[in-house]
Amino acid sequence: MIVALDGTVLLVAQPSLQRDLGASMAQVQWTSTAYLVAVAALLVIAGRLGDRYGHPRLLLVGVLGFGAASAGIALAPTVGWVMILRAVQGGFGALLQPATLALLRSTYPADRLGMPIAIRTGAIAVAAGAGPILGGVLVAHLGWRSVFWINVPVALVIAALVLAVRAPAPGRTSSSRLGLTGAGLLAIALALLVHALAEVPARGWTAAPTLLELLAVAGVAAVLVRHERRAAHPIVPPAVARSTPVTASMAILLVVTAGLFGALFRATFRLQDTLRLDPLATGLRVLPLTALMVLGAPAANVALRRYGARSTAIVGTGLVVVGIVWLSRLGPTAPWTAMASAFAIVGAGFATVMVTATGTVVGDAPPGYAGVVGGLKQTAMNIGPTLGIAVAAGATGSAGSTESTMGPTLLVLAALAALGLLPASRLPRRPVDHEGRAPASAPVPQAAPARRTGS
Repeated sequence: MIVALDGTVLLVAQPSLQRDLGASMAQVQWTSTAYLVAVAALLVIAGRLGDRYGHPRLLLVGVLGFGAASAGIALAPTVGWVMILRAVQGGFGALLQPATLALLRSTYPADRLGMPIAIRTGAIAVAAGAGPILGGVLVAHLGWRSVFWINVPVALVIAALVLAVRAPAPGRTSSSRLGLTGAGLLAIALALLVHALAEVPARGWTAAPTLLELLAVAGVAAVLVRHERRAAHPIVPPAVARSTPVTASMAILLVVTAGLFGALFRATFRLQDTLRLDPLATGLRVLPLTALMVLGAPAANVALRRYGARSTAIVGTGLVVVGIVWLSRLGPTAPWTAMASAFAIVGAGFATVMVTATGTVVGDAPPGYAGVVGGLKQTAMNIGPTLGIAVAAGATGSAGSTESTMGPTLLVLAALAALGLLPASRLPRRPVDHEGRAPASAPVPQAAPARRTGS
C-alpha cells in the first residue's frame, strides 16, 4: 500500500514541486524515472537476498529505508536532491516488495494463499485509487512536501509490526547464494530497458538513443543468458526458470498491466485535455476501476478455487480486453455512465488477473525461492506499465491528446493485453484440493511437491 500510494500521490504533487524548486520538465520526469529504474533493477536481486538472509530482515530494512528516503525528499533543497533520493527510495522499495509475497508464501499453504493475495490486491487498489484524492488535499493545504512526510509514520508502524510479529522461517537451499556477475548483468539490463521505455513518450520509438538503448539491452541480455547457463548459482534458479506456471503468470502480468496502464494514460489525457476535467474530477471518473478491483479480488479467489487458474486467467484477461475496446468506442460526448461501466469491466478483469497470476506465481515457488519469484513478479508489474505508456505514446505520435488517435491507440493496447490469453492457456487447468494437491487425474511427482505442470 505504501508503495502504491506513493506512486499515485506523486503525480498530483509534481506540478507544485516543479514551481517550488524551479525545475525543468525533464528534471520532473526524472523524479519518476529514477525511482522506476532503481526498483526494476533491484527487485529480483532483493528477492534472492531475502531468500538467503530472511524476508523479515529485508522487509524491515526496506521499509525503514523507504521512510528515511521519503523524509529526505521532503527536506530536499533542490530538484537534484529529489532525483537522487527518489532513486534511493526506489532501491529500498525494491527490498520490501518481494518480501511481502515471500512472507505470505511461508505463512500460508498453497491452497489458502488466494484470500491473502486477494486482500493484498484490494489494498493496493485502495491505495492507488486514493492517491490522487489524498494528494490533491495534501498539496492544496500543506504543499508538495507533505506527500512524502506521510510515508514516515506509516513506515515506522510497519517496522514495529515486523519486529513484533514472528513469521515462519523458510527453509534454506544450497543454491541461495547470489552470483554477483549475474546480479550485475540483470540489474544493468533491466535498468536500461526501463529507462529506454520511460523515455519513449519524449523521444519516440525510432529515435537513435531509444534504438541504441534497446540494442544495448539485447546485448546485455544475451551475455546474461550465456552466463546463467554456465553459472553454479544463477540469479534465476533453474527450478524457477523451468516452472511453466511461474513463467506464464509473469508473461500475463507483463502484457495485461501494459494494456491497462497504457489505456489509463490515454484516457487521462482525454479527460483532462478534451473534457477539461481537473485531476480530482479525473480520479473520480476512474474510480469504478478501483472499486471493482477491490470488490473483484475476493470473487476472483472464489473463481480460482472453483475453476482453476487457466479458466480464471482467461476470463480476467478477456474482461480487460473487452473494457479497453469499449473505451476505444466512446467519443468525447459519451455519457459518463458508459465510461464508468468500461472502467468497471477493466477493474474486474484486472483484479481477476492479479489474484490468479500472483497466487500461481507465489504458490508454485519452489521451497527456498519465494523471494526471487516475488521479485520476478514485481519486476513484471513494474515493466508492464512503463511498456504500456511507451506503446500508447508511440501509437499517438507524442504524449499529446489528439482525439483522432484515441480509438486506434486503445485498440493497439487491447491487442497487447490480448496477448495474455496465450500464456493464460498454459496455466494449470484444474484447481487444487483442500490439502493443496492436484486432483488424482493429475498427480504431482513426490520429488517436486511445490510445483505444478502447465496442464
